Amino acid sequence: MRIKAGDTVEVIRGEDRGMRGTVRVVHPRKNEVIIEGVNIVIKHQRAVPAGRQQTQGGRIELEAPVDASNVMLVCPNCQEPTRVAYEVTDGSKVRVCKHCQAQID
Repeated sequence: MRIKAGDTVEVIRGEDRGMRGTVRVVHPRKNEVIIEGVNIVIKHQRAVPAGRQQTQGGRIELEAPVDASNVMLVCPNCQEPTRVAYEVTDGSKVRVCKHCQAQID
């Protein structure tokens, strides 16, 4: 995947279009990312009073996964959503911004 945990991304499709956030978790096999503060859903959870884990019931706000095709990496140098190219320098593969040709890694 061209997006890694810790990257800043911008949502380009869906109801959260235009929002930016930091990637918390990447699921490469499902092609999904979880972004802080984006795609918030409400989960109704039942209280579990007994046992090892006592959980409080109620409405919990969670960040749901977003498909990786619906987000674009924001270049840390030019602060624009950009596509990612790869270059091999000194035997290591690094990500490069398509706009300003700055190294992302």
